[in-house]
Order: sequence, then structure tokens, then C-alpha cells
Amino acid sequence: MCRVIVICNQKGGVAKTTSTVNLGIGLVKEGRKVLLIDADPQGSLTASLGYVEPDELKTTLATIMMAVINEEEIQPTDGILHHKEGVDLLPGNIELSALEVIMGNVMSRELIMKEYVEQLRERYDYILIDCMPSLGMITINALVSADLVLIPVQAAYLPVKGLQQLIKTISMVKRRLNRKLQIQGILLTMVDFRTNYAKDIASRVHETYGAEIEIFHTVIPFSVKAAEASAEGISILTYCPGNKVGIAYKNLTQEVLSYEN
Repeated sequence: MCRVIVICNQKGGVAKTTSTVNLGIGLVKEGRKVLLIDADPQGSLTASLGYVEPDELKTTLATIMMAVINEEEIQPTDGILHHKEGVDLLPGNIELSALEVIMGNVMSRELIMKEYVEQLRERYDYILIDCMPSLGMITINALVSADLVLIPVQAAYLPVKGLQQLIKTISMVKRRLNRKLQIQGILLTMVDFRTNYAKDIASRVHETYGAEIEIFHTVIPFSVKAAEASAEGISILTYCPGNKVGIAYKNLTQEVLSYEN
């Protein structure tokens, strides 16, 4: 059974893309078939996997969604790229920004991505969708398509404060558009436990949200190695598997797999 997981937070710089890449490739290393979808106009996920000029790609998520809107025939494999670490990628680029404007006038606009994702479920064990740092129409489409939401949160005051709006949006989507949607968990990222500040923020997250929402046991530590891996177009699991971030993402992968049982 395919699980569609949205990696989502309206705050940028919280390691959404890094988490998507490394969780996706971690799942591949555990024998799962995985598709990553880049739903961010900045194309960060696409660039992190080595496609450094996302705007030059011919077929992207925007192309596919536009074809769905226009009721054009598409093949499920159209536009999908195959990364050397075994994960598949549907890239995203700046065209998603224009698409978001166009979608304002489209009937059933929240369901466009879902129509496409449903065609892919039989091909993959996991589909991970990396969202833009906003709660616009593309992100709503991703939430409507999904089974689960993984929320990366940097251990800092403002990102934690912004969680309330995100959780409210997820609840609204669940109530109105996607009854099966669940929050899989909050993932604390870029944590520097040498500081009391990070420890205070981490305990505040547990106190505020822990009773209602699962908080992953795995915590992703701060490390420059993660940025270096992205620049090389590979995962931290390949670039530096013994690094503390690599070990953390292996542990996260095991936590996500534990939900299969």
C-alpha cells in the first residue's frame, strides 16, 4: 500500500528539502520504491538531487498539473527523472508560481494534484511531496493528495510559533477535503543541543503539542555536512553516512517504517 507523505511547513529554512531527500533515499536503501515530488517553485529539491537548473527542464510538476487542468492525456511516467541513488523525482520549478495564479479560476482546483498522484500509487511504496514555504493553493493540493503530513521544525522561537497556523490549515483540509489526512509527526531539525536555547525550544514543542501530535524521537542535529551533500547532488546518507546527520536520518527512516506495522 502506497503512503503519500507531505513534508510541509510555511516557514522556510527548516530543512524540509533536506529531510525529503534523505528520508526518501533512506527508504530506498530499505528496499522501498520511492517517488519524490518537488512542489516548490524554487526547485530546491530538484537542485539538491543534482539538476541545478530546474527552470530549464521541459516536463515538471507544473506541466503535469496544467495537463490535468486542460484534460490532456498524460502518462504516469511523464517527466519523472531517475536519480543515481535509486529514488525517482518529479521536478518542480518557477512555473509553479504562475500555475498557482491560474488555479484561482479552475473548478475543483484543490483536487488537481490528487488526480495525478492517484495514478502513481500503484507504482510506489512511498511518495514524498516537498512543499513550498507557504500555505497557498499548491500546498493545499499536496495536503489533499496525501495520507500523512511530516512537519520539520527548526528548534527556534519563530518557527515553533508558526506551527499553530499550519496545524489549523491541516485540520481545515482534513475536515473539508481529505478525511484520511493525519499528521504523522513533528520533526525537530537543525538542533544544537550544546545550547540551552535549543533545549528550551525542544521542551516547549513537547509541552505545547506532544499531547495531540506525535513528535519523532529522532532529532536532526545542525551540521554543515547536510548543505555540502546538497551541493554535490546526493544525500547525506551517501556523502557522509557516518556523520551525525546521516545517522539521524537513518533513525528517522526506521521510525517512518515502523508505522507500516
